[in-house]
Amino acid sequence: MHIRFDVPADPAYPGRVAAALSSVRLRRFSLIGAVLAAVGVVAFVVSRGFTWGDRVSSLCITLVVAGVLSMLYAPWVRWRARRRSGGYAVEGAYDITDDNIMMRSGSESGGIAWDGVAEVRDTPEFWIVFVDRMPATVIPRRLMSAEDDETLRAFMAERGLLQPR
Repeated sequence: MHIRFDVPADPAYPGRVAAALSSVRLRRFSLIGAVLAAVGVVAFVVSRGFTWGDRVSSLCITLVVAGVLSMLYAPWVRWRARRRSGGYAVEGAYDITDDNIMMRSGSESGGIAWDGVAEVRDTPEFWIVFVDRMPATVIPRRLMSAEDDETLRAFMAERGLLQPR
């Protein structure tokens, strides 16, 4: 397998990459926030039926507010990442072989050996490549041909790296 494609200097591209990488790490904040908000609402409703309900209502409201803020944290981080990364738009390229993923961005280059890849997650826009449990890089699917996308999918599935969306 040998897949090569260029990445144009699109000011929106670094922001999309940052959002994709951060969404993996920040998903737990949304889940924790939803649990906190749900517990706060349920506790508030239940406490209304008891005489001690007035004493715990401020705790319940605090849980709801903390939950909502936790759920808003991930979108806020993604928005900031998109806003800050717009100035990093440079031309680049990917060169993907059976052995590794080589990336070039401006004057910088680096690579990841397939042997070090733990899993790959499939999203509509990117393949998110994980080394250990950390997202290491993304491969932009929309910049690849459909044939190359299927070739890479088959290669990753054969190696047992591809995880469902």
